[in-house]
Amino acid sequence: MTPDFWIERWQKGDIGFHQAEVHDYLARYWPTLKLAPGSTIFVPLCGKSRDMVWLAAAGHKIVGVELSPLAVDDFFREQRMEADTRTIGSFVVRSDGPFTIWCGDIFELPAEALSDVAAVYDRAALVALPPSLQARYAQKLTEIVPASAPILLASLSYPEGEIAGPPFSTPLGRLASLFGGMHTISIAESRDGLEHSQNLKARGVTQLEEAVYVLRRKTG
Repeated sequence: MTPDFWIERWQKGDIGFHQAEVHDYLARYWPTLKLAPGSTIFVPLCGKSRDMVWLAAAGHKIVGVELSPLAVDDFFREQRMEADTRTIGSFVVRSDGPFTIWCGDIFELPAEALSDVAAVYDRAALVALPPSLQARYAQKLTEIVPASAPILLASLSYPEGEIAGPPFSTPLGRLASLFGGMHTISIAESRDGLEHSQNLKARGVTQLEEAVYVLRRKTG
């Protein structure tokens, strides 16, 4: 799965993965992270997610990374913002108000971009990546995110082989193999998600578990 795959999806408007509404669990579980007002939040593979708007309304600054320039343009246009644009290395960085989005390959993102990040919000980044890239993604987060920053992560799982991802089924066992060496993993919520995922149901998924986790770096 190449970068061109995602760029083409946005160009064609084939973005069934984009959700127009803020995820319902965000308001329930974000306060459990107990972050200081004004904290900076990292949103990987952010697209044009409205969850970023919710986080900003909660008093946070947002640093996102997104591969598709079209997604970044759409986000600022839909928020009626005129973003400043600058180039840093291989990235085009656009910012306005509380939002800064690095447009480019997350695997090339420098740690300096996240030096003051207090938490990570992964709604659909991990599950968007095939297993061959998930380990690389987990390692990249561990390398560039401050050790003190917790991760609120949404995942899903379905019977193996029912569909070809994305999204890719990522059950707890897989999550533990990716992050368990460096993080503690707590389940905030697990639920039957099929009735809320008509797109996946139409693609042939017969069972779907949605889960929300809090990951914290191990100490000592």
